Amino acid sequence: MVLIQKEEEIRSERGKKGMRVGKYELGKTLGEGNFGKVKYAKHKDSGQSFAIKILEKNRIQDLRITDQIKREIKTLKVLKHPNVVRLYEVLASKTKIYMVLEYVNGGELFDRIASKGKLKEAQGRKLFQQLIDGVSYCHDKGVFHRDLKLENVLIDADRNIKITDFGLSALPQHLRDDGLLHTTCGSPNYVAPEILSNRGYDGATSDTWSCGVILYVILTGFLPFDDRNLAVLYQKIFKGDAPIPKWLSQGAKNLIKRILDPNPHTRITMAEIKEDEWFKQDYTPANSDEEEDFEDDHASSDDEVLTVHEAPLDTERDPESPSVINNAFQLIGMSSCFDLSGFFENEDASERKIRFTSNLSPKDLLERIEHLAVQMGFQVQKKPGKLKVLLEHKSQKTQASLSIVAEVFEISTSLYVVELQKSSGDSTVYRELCNRLSNELGVQQSEELLPTKL
Repeated sequence: MVLIQKEEEIRSERGKKGMRVGKYELGKTLGEGNFGKVKYAKHKDSGQSFAIKILEKNRIQDLRITDQIKREIKTLKVLKHPNVVRLYEVLASKTKIYMVLEYVNGGELFDRIASKGKLKEAQGRKLFQQLIDGVSYCHDKGVFHRDLKLENVLIDADRNIKITDFGLSALPQHLRDDGLLHTTCGSPNYVAPEILSNRGYDGATSDTWSCGVILYVILTGFLPFDDRNLAVLYQKIFKGDAPIPKWLSQGAKNLIKRILDPNPHTRITMAEIKEDEWFKQDYTPANSDEEEDFEDDHASSDDEVLTVHEAPLDTERDPESPSVINNAFQLIGMSSCFDLSGFFENEDASERKIRFTSNLSPKDLLERIEHLAVQMGFQVQKKPGKLKVLLEHKSQKTQASLSIVAEVFEISTSLYVVELQKSSGDSTVYRELCNRLSNELGVQQSEELLPTKL
């Protein structure tokens, strides 16, 4: 792995319609944070609206939130539910990461409550039902949000909710040997008391508490636990004694009390919430989008999530120049600070690739590869920045064939990555070529399994 040193944007240009990334026309800024912006975007071909989160790599590194970004991408990759914001793909340049997300045009639930106050009980119940559907689906997938709050719940044009911001989420691999999570995280007013106790906590149970805080705010217009002094605030949370307005229905009061139970062992569960009489009124469970994807011939597979659809045109480059890296996994995976190799675990082992770095020029690299391949009896077909190596051997006793593509990618003006990919054929011969090539060039090769669709 090497650090990306030279700026080489994936495919952004300015024109009459503003900046373009891949096939997305960028528009107004929807939000801005410490390490990037969220911009409105429209797909050039389909006209569909998206929200693109633009992350500055240097800011991410400075703030030491690399793991948080990796976690959010990995988490969103497995979540497909109508009440969870969808991640469609990730694009990348050497300085930025572009997360192409579902566009939700109604804003945050926080802004809705702050500007218009509490919701009517029936309306609030509908949103809470969707919240529970989305969160319980995440739990079924082994994902615990850990930062559920009004600001992380969006509202679309049809007044349906979309859960967002999974940067603090936890997956099964984050559990310790005791089966619990131990990282203290979340927002003070929404955090469960067991998280503050620093003795380990169940992710599902703590998320349930946060959902209870959201329900309380939706129905009352104010927080159940609040104080400027954090010590006093945490004391209130530990006691779990939230003031319940008399004008709430008895069903709503009972459910809130059962959710905001400071004892995680007696707190109501997600399954029990769904059986609650108040909750079940006019309740229609949501179906996950996975069933729709299964029947949709045009649905993108998991392997396509990190694919850039448009690379720089060949006419814009010198025919002898190396290919520009245009895949987020490929690009970020070459950076020691952004190794996303763990994001993909279902690749086909037959699609094996070997990579190594070199300071030799692309011309020298390809010439040496060609010379070695010819020595080993391969036929070589040349293309700009790459070689296709073919071997066909037949005899009365054996028949062997091998097809390999060798390609050079530019990292900086003096640093290149050579990638060998076996398309088909004898793995033993392929391994021999890779070993001889690494010895010839004096490099250390690394083996990776990559997505089949680049």
